Amino acid sequence: MKVLVLTGPESSGKSWLAGQIQATFGGQLVGEYVRHFIEREQRDTCYADISTIAQGQLTWEDQARAARPDLLILDTHLLSNLLWSHALFGDCPAWIEKALLERDYHLHLLLDPVDVPWLDDGQRCQPELVQRQAFYQQCEDWLRLHQQPLLSVKGNWAQRREQTLATVAHWLNSTQQYARPGH
Repeated sequence: MKVLVLTGPESSGKSWLAGQIQATFGGQLVGEYVRHFIEREQRDTCYADISTIAQGQLTWEDQARAARPDLLILDTHLLSNLLWSHALFGDCPAWIEKALLERDYHLHLLLDPVDVPWLDDGQRCQPELVQRQAFYQQCEDWLRLHQQPLLSVKGNWAQRREQTLATVAHWLNSTQQYARPGH
């Protein structure tokens, strides 16, 4: 099983590209639990919700992993929970980073917010590009610090789709995983 994660700031195309990847290559797609949580609860999240949301994300991921698909596509993972918790509440339950580091993720596609518009969907809260660029940098810094395999995806929607599908095709046909940064 190869595990692919799409990560980065809001409104950068993660869900759309995850769907494009699944439509092209198959595999099992795991969505973003926090969206389900907000729709179910009909309220903004608070710090007390962070562990519940993170555990929900892990439960969805674990259910998908148990099915052992050849390709597991994660629309997000605990890195988003960790960074959003810090951004919104100035803290994060320590177990989240530990759980994130205990799991194997074979490739992260880090989506750059430049060149695509921010779309308000009622749940997003970073309309300014500078905010999304800062979140992107936090993602990149964390992934590099923890030597996680990553490739950046940039450009307009068509360029993102083309770059992503070419990257995933090459990756799936490769017997080697992408090297972790610094290796």
